[in-house]
Amino acid sequence: MRRSLGRLLTRRPTGPIAPPAPLEAVLAGDDAPFLLARLLCGRDGAAREAALPRYFQHRGIAFSRHRFTRPEGSGETYAVDLGEGARTLVLCAHHDAVPGSPGANDNAAAVGILLHLIPRLPPRIPRGWRVRLLFTAAEEIDYLGARAYVQDTPLDGIAGVLSLELCGIGDTLAVWDAVDQTPFLGRVRAAFDGIGLRRDESYHIAGRIPLLGSDHRAFAPAGVPAYALTVVPAAQAEALRQFIFNPARSAFRFLVKRPAPFDTYHTARDRGSTLEPAALALTLRALEAVVAEVA
Repeated sequence: MRRSLGRLLTRRPTGPIAPPAPLEAVLAGDDAPFLLARLLCGRDGAAREAALPRYFQHRGIAFSRHRFTRPEGSGETYAVDLGEGARTLVLCAHHDAVPGSPGANDNAAAVGILLHLIPRLPPRIPRGWRVRLLFTAAEEIDYLGARAYVQDTPLDGIAGVLSLELCGIGDTLAVWDAVDQTPFLGRVRAAFDGIGLRRDESYHIAGRIPLLGSDHRAFAPAGVPAYALTVVPAAQAEALRQFIFNPARSAFRFLVKRPAPFDTYHTARDRGSTLEPAALALTLRALEAVVAEVA
């Protein structure tokens, strides 16, 4: 029953997809997050995976690869380390999308945000710390890339993980799967408070969300404090609560029209034109504050 409800709530896409922006034009263009999302948006899985190393090489960015093969699938995850300390904050965003969806909000917008941060974060990282930007593969296969990364990579020194999901539409932050009140979660809250955001107004802390997940769930069983970060429209707050916390009721109530940002999630309507630059800017501001506060 839960699996059937999950299929209804995360239904697959239908309809034509516009061709992606030419890769060379994106590589040569501005590094605003909204524009960097075009690196992935509208491309198939193989092209999305190949676009990231092209970008790193074009910009002269050092990165490492984690190639994996598991019975469920295979892929390549990329990591960019900023700073040289032993203690690490991980910010991750998956580069894959469900087949047939342009994958703009899920999850090209989040990738664009992390790419934009690469030249801007190093001056903000204190001595003794590093920030690892992790671009994971195969998140849509039960976060397979993140699970393989956790299995193959030492996690010593990781102070916390934030996984970016659906960060391109809305005006309010949501940290979810925040079941345990860890020191890391406290610092995330302090960072948001420090930039003038107000709890239960401009940001929300939510518990475990049924039927949805993201890469952070690969880290939590290993004892690493890990949460997801999403942007949602404040005007849709009540509808979103009903949608994500009452899956049985939501499967039928929202069968025709789901609340934003889930109205485009996993569909052919998840196009770059739906992204809101202000939502990406809010996420950037929040992440910069988290880096400063956690470190």
